[in-house]
Amino acid sequence: VQLQASGGGSVQAGGSLNLSCEASGSDITIGAVGWFRQAPEKQRELVASITRGGTNYADSVKGRFTISRDNAKNAAYLQMDSLKSEDTGVYYCNARITQRRPEEITFDSWGQGTQVTVSS
Repeated sequence: VQLQASGGGSVQAGGSLNLSCEASGSDITIGAVGWFRQAPEKQRELVASITRGGTNYADSVKGRFTISRDNAKNAAYLQMDSLKSEDTGVYYCNARITQRRPEEITFDSWGQGTQVTVSS
């Protein structure tokens, strides 16, 4: 099972990016998903999460970022609008994955990270 994050890039302040997080593998489903970011010399922080109960956002991204998911594709997305220079960092997705065969197990998996650079 692999979790692949993509969609990062370099944009100017005010621009937009859409990050994708896709799980690949057989007989899997994804549960809760979180998007984290790590700026240079700072700790990794949770910016958005989505569960069956709904979505949550860090105060710093509320109103600008939108997390969503496509269960049929075992994928989650982070639409980032009105980007600011302080949004710069490596973005990681984390997902709770259930693998049903050969026996059912549930585990957390991290994607490899995708770089987002916002220039002012």
